[in-house]
Amino acid sequence: MSELVAGGLLVGVLAYAIFAGADFGAGLWDLTAGGAERGRAPRALIDHSIGPVWEANHTWLIYCLVVFWSAFPVPFAAVMSTLYLPLGFAVLGIVLRGAGFAFRKVLTRTEHQRPGGVAFASSSVITPFFFGAVGGGIASGRVPARGAGDPLTSWLNPISLLTGLMAVGVCAYLGAVFLTADARRQRDHELERWCRRRAWLAAWVIGALSIAGLFVAHADAPRLFSRLLGPALPLTVVSVLAGVAALVLLGRVAPRLLRPLAALAVAALVLGWGVAQY
Repeated sequence: MSELVAGGLLVGVLAYAIFAGADFGAGLWDLTAGGAERGRAPRALIDHSIGPVWEANHTWLIYCLVVFWSAFPVPFAAVMSTLYLPLGFAVLGIVLRGAGFAFRKVLTRTEHQRPGGVAFASSSVITPFFFGAVGGGIASGRVPARGAGDPLTSWLNPISLLTGLMAVGVCAYLGAVFLTADARRQRDHELERWCRRRAWLAAWVIGALSIAGLFVAHADAPRLFSRLLGPALPLTVVSVLAGVAALVLLGRVAPRLLRPLAALAVAALVLGWGVAQY
């Protein structure tokens, strides 16, 4: 029964990584879209794409917390009493993101919209980074079984910083691919090229971080490293192949095929972590 419930918990993590990850990634590209005039079209596309669903995706986060707390209260207490700082920063990012997005939509003057836009975009980077750092702290065994671990070194360490950056990169990749599909559906070829270039950039960054991650994991989390190259290796291969396929087909296939490919890449990556963590 415990394994069945843990599997359900992993499904929740998977859903949050894909759906909220795409939204966080869109916010990251909002941050780099440029000034008011140059960034007007990309930001309009981002607002149109994530507007209907942007807060609904946090339902998966609530689901994960409730299942974790009610099914595994002792590990839940251990995680919360050790990693409360990055978790708190992530929650703060979620609150700032929601407020920034909402205020930017209702304000009419550019100078009033700008602070809300900065809050929305910067918190779209802060939140996935700290969630990734939490995952790295757990995966590297820095959360004692009885809790109350070191509140700083549990997440300020090489593997946590790397997984935080990887989380941001994955969100950026998802967001760029999803936005490319939306721009193509709107037949806006200039915006499509803008999004496609960012998808490729995010993919190169993820590739570089993944290579660096092998060395970091080998030195800082040897058990995780051995299982990533053992039972989790097939899922890692699927993640790489699906991600590359989405990039290759960015300019060639219908939008409805791009999203599943990008989602499969992220899903296989998260499932690979789950297998390695098991």
